[in-house]
Amino acid sequence: MILVILGTNDKPFVRLIQAVEQAVKSGAIQEEVIVQSGFTRYESDVLNIIPYIDREEFAAKLAQADLVITHGGAGTILTALRQGKVVLAGARKQAYGEHVNDHQTQLLEAFESSGYLIYMKDLNDITPYLEQAKSFIPKAYESSRDGMVRLIEDWIDTHL
Repeated sequence: MILVILGTNDKPFVRLIQAVEQAVKSGAIQEEVIVQSGFTRYESDVLNIIPYIDREEFAAKLAQADLVITHGGAGTILTALRQGKVVLAGARKQAYGEHVNDHQTQLLEAFESSGYLIYMKDLNDITPYLEQAKSFIPKAYESSRDGMVRLIEDWIDTHL
C-alpha cells in the first residue's frame, strides 16, 4: 500500500494528488493508494481519499505503507523516516498558491542531499521517482535530540 500525505496545511496541493492519480492510471502504481488529503478537495475513481485520519489510524496506515509520498512538511517526513519508510516528497510552491513561501523546496533539497528521501522536483511525471524508490535505501534517521540535551545540561552545569 502507498500512503500519500498532504498534511493539514490550509492550502490545497492538487499537483501532487494529480501526479499520483496519473501514475495509477498509467500503471506505474499498481498498489492500493490511500490519500490523506487535508484541505485538498479532489475526486478520484482510483484513489482512496480521506480528508483527515485520526492519530491512531494514521499510525497504523503508516506502519502498513510500503512507500510514503508526501508534501514537504518536516513533521510528516520525520515521522515516516523514524519508521524507516522510503519517502518520495514534493514541495508545495508559492507560485501555485500551495504555500506562503518556498521553504519546502529548501527543506527537501537538504533531506535529499543527506540521503533521507527522494525529492520529486517535477510533478508532471513521477514515474522516474517511483522507479528510483524501488532500489532506494534511505539513510537511517538519527535524532539530534540527545546531543542537544547533553549540550544544554553541560551549559547548565558550567554556568549555574
